[in-house]
Amino acid sequence: MAGSGGLGGGAGDLQGAGPGPGQGTALRAPRAPLAFVALLLGAYCLFALPGRCPPVARTLAPVPAPAEPPHASRRLGAPGLPVASGPGRRRFPQALIVGVKKGGTRALLEFLRLHPDVRALGSEPHFFDRCYDRGLAWYRGLMPRTLDGQITMEKTPSYFVTQEAPRRIHSMSPDTKLIVVVRNPVTRAISDYAQTLSKTPGLPSFRALAFRHGLGPVDTAWSAVRIGLYAQHLDNWLRYFPLSHFLFVSGERLVTDPAGEVGRVQDFLGLKRVVTDKHFYFNATKGFPCLKKAQGSGRPRCLGKSKGRPHPRVPEAVVQRLQAFYRPFNHKFYQMTGQDFGWD
Repeated sequence: MAGSGGLGGGAGDLQGAGPGPGQGTALRAPRAPLAFVALLLGAYCLFALPGRCPPVARTLAPVPAPAEPPHASRRLGAPGLPVASGPGRRRFPQALIVGVKKGGTRALLEFLRLHPDVRALGSEPHFFDRCYDRGLAWYRGLMPRTLDGQITMEKTPSYFVTQEAPRRIHSMSPDTKLIVVVRNPVTRAISDYAQTLSKTPGLPSFRALAFRHGLGPVDTAWSAVRIGLYAQHLDNWLRYFPLSHFLFVSGERLVTDPAGEVGRVQDFLGLKRVVTDKHFYFNATKGFPCLKKAQGSGRPRCLGKSKGRPHPRVPEAVVQRLQAFYRPFNHKFYQMTGQDFGWD
């Protein structure tokens, strides 16, 4: 399975992928000494597993703030926290892009930032998965200032697969709107692997990581596989939020019809449809849409060089096995969301 990585695509070619689809010899993993394999897996964990919290910027030191009426702090979901002074205010996000990794979340955020009523944090704060012990005041201090009528947003795709994230977000505000960008879980897993391979050359093959004992059972302990069990993750979120608080964005349609998908997001957020098809053009080299005019710039802009590179080659037998594995989970996800994403 080869081709464009799309909006969530990574870089690099699969090591030891072997001959093309349908050839059984391609499924045999190269042998390696145990110590060498352990070293590579350790390096994989270093890049693939959650890292540290973002550093605290010097500008986030406590600033004296004017007194607020009591109802204002209740509106923000955390009574008693100070609000920064100056033009606009730092607020808790009213909307979060919570998933999924390699689904197209960065593209969606950049598209939404064209809207004058959206203010979004550029980096991923990882507050509700890695940094929760730093407290809500620290989290709000990361946010951009907004004026009345503007929406504060952030995106951290690992929230969707973090067990504690829905409870913590609900504790901040039960009215939070949640956006989940989903993509064919097989393509997503290959893209995930490609990203890690680009940082850690020499990893075991995709097949060796995706299955136990050759082509034995699918290894759901591997994060690249586990993330794609969307129905299981959504079950956890629905314990805290009703389905009406979610918008599920198709990562595939974000490539083929970016204006249409972004339009749905603007409707969900209660915004006027300002970002339209006039803002996009299709970049044939990268294989996904780019912005005709970036925010604050007169020049067209695409996402970074790590986006849109070809996926590594994966034997067709491996792809088919994973498609069969995900099929019942996909169908359950379609039923839960009321949307058929057409992955089967």
